[in-house]
Amino acid sequence: MATLLVNLARIYFLLIWVAVWMTESKNVRHSMDDDLLLPYAGTHGPSHSHRYVRDCQPLIHGNLTHETWPASAHPGPPVVSKTFVSGIGNSAVKWVSGHITVVHDPLRTVSVLEPGGPGGCKSFHRELVESTAKTRNCLIAQNGGYFVTEDGQCLGNIVSDGRLVQNSGGVQNAQFGIRKDGTMVFGYLSEEEVLDTVNPFVQLVSGVVWLLRSGEVYINESLQAECAKTQETGTFQTFVDVISARTAVGHDAEGRLVLFHIDGQTKTRGADPMWRCPRAVSTVLCVHERLCQPEDCNQHGTCVDGQCVCQPGWATPTCANLTCQPADCGDHGLCTPDGCVCDAGWIGVNCSQECSAGFYGDKCKKTCMCINGGSCDPVHGRCTCPAGFHGVSCEQECPLGFYGLRCLQECQCSELCPCDPVTGSCNATFHSQRNTSVLQRAGHCLATQMWKEWREQEEAHTQKPYLSEQSWMVIAAVLAAILLTSLTGNLIQLCGKCRGRPQQEYSYVPLEEVNGSRGRPRHSRMQPAKALFQPDDSDSQDSS
Repeated sequence: MATLLVNLARIYFLLIWVAVWMTESKNVRHSMDDDLLLPYAGTHGPSHSHRYVRDCQPLIHGNLTHETWPASAHPGPPVVSKTFVSGIGNSAVKWVSGHITVVHDPLRTVSVLEPGGPGGCKSFHRELVESTAKTRNCLIAQNGGYFVTEDGQCLGNIVSDGRLVQNSGGVQNAQFGIRKDGTMVFGYLSEEEVLDTVNPFVQLVSGVVWLLRSGEVYINESLQAECAKTQETGTFQTFVDVISARTAVGHDAEGRLVLFHIDGQTKTRGADPMWRCPRAVSTVLCVHERLCQPEDCNQHGTCVDGQCVCQPGWATPTCANLTCQPADCGDHGLCTPDGCVCDAGWIGVNCSQECSAGFYGDKCKKTCMCINGGSCDPVHGRCTCPAGFHGVSCEQECPLGFYGLRCLQECQCSELCPCDPVTGSCNATFHSQRNTSVLQRAGHCLATQMWKEWREQEEAHTQKPYLSEQSWMVIAAVLAAILLTSLTGNLIQLCGKCRGRPQQEYSYVPLEEVNGSRGRPRHSRMQPAKALFQPDDSDSQDSS
């Protein structure tokens, strides 16, 4: 029985321990809700317009309902924080403890964070300041804006790292913000000013009550601007009068941001001795190591100790602009995120340099193939041949009979002799290899020239005749023509006589001697049978 009781006791204490552990776990532990200090019981913020705030403020401020101050850009450590204990009041002194933080270069070291990180307000999250601070590695963090305690809804204007989380629609509560140019803003803003796009807010959070304006206490004027209403912990005046468990933000004359935090519970110094758990809240003011502005360096660089180290081709300080501009790349390049991209045949930062001799193409990486002194086009690599050569790579000498640039000029040498391929001179000496027909032609030309020179030398040492060889040939031709003409004429005359004489037969009659004796007749080849005709005595004549 005793053993059973011991075991039951162990189980009981174990259950108690589990309950305590679950209560103290990070995800479920909560502070008691007996310390709620809210400015408004119902709807957050005053019901009047920005114009009302402007018209009701002191005339010394004119129409301007907020204060601007240039932020410092101190290169030293981003934050200095000190703890203090102060006595407040003259007769009945109230001691409060807290810490004050001075922030250098707030444009790059301060951020407004949503509870738990981006999207926390949309999800009505509430988180411990410690939990939210871890999302950005905060060096110092404190409560930011107000929220609805029942459901966690964020209240007021919120801009986080350049991102508009929500717009209050012109509700007139005191604001703290940092614009893109580094200007810090404190006071009351119209909706148009909140949504300004020329110099937009990169950080913005809404608070309640403007404590100091231009170095002077501004609480009473702020009370009038934001109205006094009954709250969960009392009137608006009561809210203002509480001096414990408060946070405030401001600046000094040097442009440093000042964060002020009073420790403890409402109206009670220090923490509740029974519950030391922090309460889950909404937005948080975070001081961190220097961030670049913009934090991602416009996606063209890396942030190192608050300075953008830009990628090649992008200009500091924000890496938003190209180092080159369209005009910087001249007529032979194109400006791109990687800098000037040069046309083929051109190099250099601004594409102003042609490829060196012997190279061409993109980035001048290709080697020219021109020989015999040819130069190549830096863009396409085409060869321009010197006088006397042609071909794709200037590998061919001008053919015989041509010379000069592109081998377009014809030689003017006698006997169709070749000329110098470069100058066109007829006193050419050939050293390159040529085909057989070309060599034969050149040899024939040289042989002809040598023959002429030999004849000229021979004639110079020989006595010249009275008539030249050509003259003798002319005379001989004339005489031959005369003889031929005479012979032709005689032949024609002879032929004409032959055609006019009659055809007759005749006989041979031997002559008698003077003494009357008759000689022995000679035999004739012709043997006439009879006389064809008889001589007529009457007509005959003496032969003597």
